[in-house]
Amino acid sequence: MIEFLGLTLLRPWWLLGLPVAVAAAFMAVRRSGGVGDWRRAVDAHLLEAIARRGGVVAGKGRGAIVAAAAAGLVAIALIGPAAERTDASAFRNLDTMIIALDLSRSVAESPEFRDAKLAAMAAAEAAGTRQVAIVAFAGDAYLVSPPTTDRKGLETTLFALDGQTVPDAGSAPARALGLARKTLKDSGVVGGDVVLITDGGGIDDGAMGEARGLVSDGQSVSTLYVAPKTATGAPPGQKVTGRPELEALASVGGGVSAGVETPEAVNEKLSRNVAERLGPGAFSSLIWYDYGRWLLGFAMIPALFLFRRGG
Repeated sequence: MIEFLGLTLLRPWWLLGLPVAVAAAFMAVRRSGGVGDWRRAVDAHLLEAIARRGGVVAGKGRGAIVAAAAAGLVAIALIGPAAERTDASAFRNLDTMIIALDLSRSVAESPEFRDAKLAAMAAAEAAGTRQVAIVAFAGDAYLVSPPTTDRKGLETTLFALDGQTVPDAGSAPARALGLARKTLKDSGVVGGDVVLITDGGGIDDGAMGEARGLVSDGQSVSTLYVAPKTATGAPPGQKVTGRPELEALASVGGGVSAGVETPEAVNEKLSRNVAERLGPGAFSSLIWYDYGRWLLGFAMIPALFLFRRGG
């Protein structure tokens, strides 16, 4: 899709049809103008004699021009000039975001834990009018806030979470992603986003598999890295693990990765409007108002002249 003159072109590859239509019209006019192929079929002196008697009437190629105009309108219609419907945001079940926040000890005791909550709230704000849910996880995962548009309620829930919220020790992001996937599927969401906020601990084949499953369902997974307690107190030069794993997870999940102190890349992705996120597809008619159908109707007008007798 591309933007043009305030409209979105849903099928821009059909732009290639316009020069083809123009070229076809040019060739057709050249061939139909004058006496066309009669020069090849009739001897020159005989054709000249017939013309002197008024038996040959040169064509003007009008039929070819009319046909080219109809073809051009059809090509423009197939390009799909469209505008986003003003009520697109009303289809809330199509588009939901889930924030999965790690409450394991290494994250809950990290100096960046408050930044993690602030990043989670910023992600919720970036989601605009979309419904947002919160999953809290450590050794297990729990849905602490079902999908809602109540940002004040989300803020209260987020800042009430701490290291004591989830009784299960450890870090199991695979369970969090699995619960997010189930929540989105049960809600009938078509194009949702999952934002995993963690230090990268516990990222394994199971988590990667859940990310692939979300992508196959039409969702995406982005990640926000929280430097764990051990990493923030580590000696200079010591390698900090976790972030590369999160970047790999976001790559598999079709999302983006960033840190909780600089979450702009993730928020930019989340702030795209519903039409951009869902794009063309089975539900595009709910998001876009395609003017192409009307152009097809206009294309019938010049096409009718092709059936005029004596043209």
